[in-house]
Amino acid sequence: MTDYGHDLMFGAFITPGSADPKHVLDLAQEAEAAGLDLVTFQDHPYQPRFLDTWTLLSYVAARTERVRLSGNVLNLPLRPPAVLARAAASLDLLSGGRFELGLGAGGFRDAIAAMGGPSLTPAQSVDALSEAIDVIRGVWDAGNTARLRIDGAYHRVDGAKRGPAPAHDIGIWLGAYKPRMLRLVGGKADGWLPSLPYLDGVHRLAEGNAVIDEAAAAAGRDPAAVRRLLNIGGRFGSGGEEPFTGPPARWAEQLAELALEYGVSGFIAMADDPAFLRTFGQEVAPATRELVASARASAAPA
Repeated sequence: MTDYGHDLMFGAFITPGSADPKHVLDLAQEAEAAGLDLVTFQDHPYQPRFLDTWTLLSYVAARTERVRLSGNVLNLPLRPPAVLARAAASLDLLSGGRFELGLGAGGFRDAIAAMGGPSLTPAQSVDALSEAIDVIRGVWDAGNTARLRIDGAYHRVDGAKRGPAPAHDIGIWLGAYKPRMLRLVGGKADGWLPSLPYLDGVHRLAEGNAVIDEAAAAAGRDPAAVRRLLNIGGRFGSGGEEPFTGPPARWAEQLAELALEYGVSGFIAMADDPAFLRTFGQEVAPATRELVASARASAAPA
């Protein structure tokens, strides 16, 4: 069991529905008003029921002041990495350093192919994502005067100019579940961003952490350099046996356990209800922070 010591973050995972764009914006602004640290949107460019996530992120950045923004996670096969890198740096500059880059290898192959994207096997998708990270970091390395050249099997950059540099060190957070992707998280990424409903239990967090930590060490990295984030769902109420079904105090206890025993430091609530977001930001987040800070202080050496 591991606490990696990161400051805690609390966020919202909002559905980018195209039927009521104002509601989506209202939820993002509600999340900021509730004190949440992060607003995220899923990215499925082949889904006409959704707004385009990149356009939405840009619009929400212009209509908020403090909250950080990320895709959860952006569909790499339909977003060329060199162009994505410049777009990400630009949005980070325009928003005052409030953008983080959640990335996914692309899980819906038929839908991606229908939009003109590449048809890759799962293994090829991981390799393509690895190459894309190199391209993105190369573009952000604006202080390097050498032209960027990467001759990958899936992504090729032949003499591109670098820059602009983002306003802050943008985190690259990967949505990952299987060993090959988890090793990529440990080797190259800044964060692991899975969804709890897809993990089949919190014990999978420990298993994933072990793979990530081993890969990080093999790459000469400190495993603690990789932030662990988690998309969670649930409801507030009188209680229940399922995780995250109960009053805010019970949520705080469960989230503190995830932080202290499984190293999770970013909690992103999947919710499209303003009242839920207010409770999560104003009651659950501060209570969780207090529990974790107290436990860390007790565990610290004298």
